[in-house]
Amino acid sequence: MKLSVVILNWNGRRHMERFLPSVVEHSSTVEGVEVVIADNNSTDDSLVWLALNYPTLRVVRLERNYGFAGGYNRALKEIDSDYYLLLNNDVEVSEGWLRPLIDILDTEGDVAAVAPKLLSSEHRDEFEYAGASGGFIDYLGYPFCRGRILSTLERDSGQYDTRRDIFWGSGAALCCRAEVFHSLGGFDEDFFAHMEEIDLQWRMQLSGWRIVIEPRSVVYHLGGGTLKPSAQKIYLNHRNNLAMLYKCSTPVQRLVVAIVRPFTDMAEAALLLITLQPQRAWAVIRAWGSFIAWHKMLGKKRREVVRRKKAENIYRFSIVVRYLFGRRHFNRMMQ
Repeated sequence: MKLSVVILNWNGRRHMERFLPSVVEHSSTVEGVEVVIADNNSTDDSLVWLALNYPTLRVVRLERNYGFAGGYNRALKEIDSDYYLLLNNDVEVSEGWLRPLIDILDTEGDVAAVAPKLLSSEHRDEFEYAGASGGFIDYLGYPFCRGRILSTLERDSGQYDTRRDIFWGSGAALCCRAEVFHSLGGFDEDFFAHMEEIDLQWRMQLSGWRIVIEPRSVVYHLGGGTLKPSAQKIYLNHRNNLAMLYKCSTPVQRLVVAIVRPFTDMAEAALLLITLQPQRAWAVIRAWGSFIAWHKMLGKKRREVVRRKKAENIYRFSIVVRYLFGRRHFNRMMQ
């Protein structure tokens, strides 16, 4: 198979009812493309609904919920394709979305992964939080996007419609070479969920590969970026971000992070506490405890990371500082 669109599902029938029809419609017309549902042992009626409404779709059934990272790692071992397109079950795709992504991987042999432009399914002229038009990180590890800085989302007026190299594409919709995915061991399963796609794409770049955004391909993501994050999401994001930095950053960057991040993260925890969000404040502190407990394991993983080249597109300052001084759009942030 040329390309497999792989949708990881866990108790997501209501999302599949709404979003799967567009995926099937706009993927079935492209030769050599299949749609696969990888199910993380759903306990709702997702599989019954699929059997009744899409009986010809291939389903990979996992025996328990392995999270985003483990679920994809296990499912993709069962799928023989040149390219994987990892797609959330809350993504609507548009006509012609696949061909630009396939063309890049077919013609640019040093590209490991390419992402479409991600717009909001609720506000369709607005970028979506999870990836917008291509992702980056700053020197302290804070992710941001062309079209989204921290919580500020821009409207899409075509200002970021140029194809370019980026640091990461959102795991909500990411097309990658199967060979590269497996050669690097796939996602870090200890992450369970959140940040695993950035970690993988950082390792891809260190191995000599490029990551690209192709805005001619457009998808619409429901996502959760506009909702107040749960304590568990805060915990996973902080823990996994620190782990990723420890594994992949240079010694100098790692030293800067070790000095500065405890202060910024504890300031965040204090603000959450002051605003009467004690569970979320505790999640930040708990993330540091888990990160410290992982130290020995992360040291081993760091030694295993292939470093053939330096990763580009790391912003050499703090987006938080510049945001506080009014730089809240990507174009202004990069000036």
